[in-house]
Amino acid sequence: MIDARPWPAGRLVGSGATQFVALVDRRAVLKILVVFTVWCILLVLCWPLALVAVVLAPLLWLVALPFRIVGICFAALFAFVKALLFLPARVIGYRG
Repeated sequence: MIDARPWPAGRLVGSGATQFVALVDRRAVLKILVVFTVWCILLVLCWPLALVAVVLAPLLWLVALPFRIVGICFAALFAFVKALLFLPARVIGYRG
């Protein structure tokens, strides 16, 4: 039987008409839960520092974004150079 569902492959959750595909990684959910728990503890212990963290976290993410883009570009460049260097071996038929 061919699976012709329009959504990407994932884990089915629910039953009957309420089934949906869970595309969320469990590790990502756990990481978010841990960060939120630590932030709640910080909110109870030192609320001004917790509020500063809420304000600065998006700003730090915006500052780090160009560096992530440059890292992605360099990774793509190195993958391209590797593919060029291994091209003669692939043409010959080496399967290592």
